[in-house]
Amino acid sequence: MSELHQPSERFQQGMATRRAVLGDAHVDRAEASSTPFDKPFQDLITEAAWGHVWSRPTLTRRERSIVTIALLAALGQDDEVAMHVRATANTGASRDDICEALLHVAIYAGVPAANHAIKIAKHVFEQMDAGKAT
Repeated sequence: MSELHQPSERFQQGMATRRAVLGDAHVDRAEASSTPFDKPFQDLITEAAWGHVWSRPTLTRRERSIVTIALLAALGQDDEVAMHVRATANTGASRDDICEALLHVAIYAGVPAANHAIKIAKHVFEQMDAGKAT
């Protein structure tokens, strides 16, 4: 948030959820690399995505993680797929959960989208297993 405005309660909740899901290291890197140009965007996603959507109690973080990965895979958002696969270490979504979600992607969004996301997930899991993913 800008220096002129106090962070809203929704923003504070969003930041707490964002840190719990993505990890402090990821969020700290994003915050440190933000500029006056993209700071409004960072504030928007913290409040809207993380404060409004990810903080809702109806779905668990595990369920939101599965849905998010499937949607990002269907949309071909490779960097975001990788980021959210890494976040499964914090959300409780298992590799079996992600496999099942990507099978759905294959049927409902196309085999190429699922195939590509599976390659990304396998690479991220290899990094995680080697202790290289943050």
